Amino acid sequence: MSVRRVALLTAGGFAPCLSSAVGGLIERYTELAPEIEIIAYQHGYHGLLTGDKIVVDAETRSKAGLLHRFGGSPIGNSRVKLTNAADLVERGLVAEGVDPLQAAAERLQADGVDVLHTIGGDDTNTTAADLAAYLEEHGYHLTVVGLPKTIDNDVIPIKQSLGAWTAAEEAAGFARNIIGEHRSGPRMLIVHEVMGRHCGWLTAAAAAEYRRWLDTQEWLPGIGLSKERWDIHAVFLPELALDIDAEAKRLRGVMDEIGNVNIFLSEGAGMHEIVAQLEASGTEVPRDPFGHVRLDTINPGQWFAKQFAELLGAEKVMVQKSGYYSRAAAPNAEDLRLIKSMTDFAVECALTGEAGVVGHDEEDGGRLKAIAFPRIAGGKAFDVSQPWFGALLGEIGQQLVPATS
Repeated sequence: MSVRRVALLTAGGFAPCLSSAVGGLIERYTELAPEIEIIAYQHGYHGLLTGDKIVVDAETRSKAGLLHRFGGSPIGNSRVKLTNAADLVERGLVAEGVDPLQAAAERLQADGVDVLHTIGGDDTNTTAADLAAYLEEHGYHLTVVGLPKTIDNDVIPIKQSLGAWTAAEEAAGFARNIIGEHRSGPRMLIVHEVMGRHCGWLTAAAAAEYRRWLDTQEWLPGIGLSKERWDIHAVFLPELALDIDAEAKRLRGVMDEIGNVNIFLSEGAGMHEIVAQLEASGTEVPRDPFGHVRLDTINPGQWFAKQFAELLGAEKVMVQKSGYYSRAAAPNAEDLRLIKSMTDFAVECALTGEAGVVGHDEEDGGRLKAIAFPRIAGGKAFDVSQPWFGALLGEIGQQLVPATS
């Protein structure tokens, strides 16, 4: 396959891998095929629709390694769903009556793109597959090679999404500072709200990382510096059943004994109950262009804090969200190794014309491969039956009860 021009785009929410993945792709193309031109669409599908792109110049190629040091995305992100024409017309991205999918496909054709690398979640990558299918039907071959990005680590069937390890580490570091507030008042309730709409992996991994740090510390209980007060006392995930009254009784005992309670909460935990409660009261629940409930408007952390504060007899309550702190961080060493292996493989797939989303396939023995787009989906549940998670809950005194589907 002859490749003359490659395009990159990043889309959806940020994750601690986007800048590094862009850098890794540029580095590998420069090593293997420096004659191939690389362009980047600004702000993902937004730039693809508007034609806003840059050409990666010689200086960027020679210094692409700098991108591994930063979080965020140098080429920008946006939330654009190409099948939601009404939203795109309202935002001025397409004219009335224009099929956004067709407009984006024709832009790729006009720009002479042979390979499109999409770095994003399931919506980003499956949309790219739709573009390739449209172009193929109209006699233009485009190879799409995606990279999986989500701090929730919830892409089916990919074992580990880029940036998720870093996000867990960053969330744990964030928690160290907010839990430091536990003596700012008597009977203190702290809720650390972690991103994770459908999947509790990030909350669980952040809790495990935090408790690993906890185990390395030396304590001085005589002056009040005790491991018990700094510990996590509850972890709430979408995959766990929640009996608020039973948990409140258990946590009330913790509050009475040590004077504070610290909760790690996945933002998707109890979401259905919250939405049902709001809609039953006649409140309209806002949703984004993808149909997802806007969690920032229903504020799960505040809802949970309100439920527990009274039941625990808390005198002071603090809710803090670590998501935006975590998701724009630079990747850690573990993620850098994963990014390197995946970007190198993505370029190999592109040069041989093999389309798909690069990842370790859980349904094929964890083999690194280009996974066919029809197999890619979001919302993979965290497996709460894993021994390390069961042990974590046992250590903090919480019962493991999986949610019923």
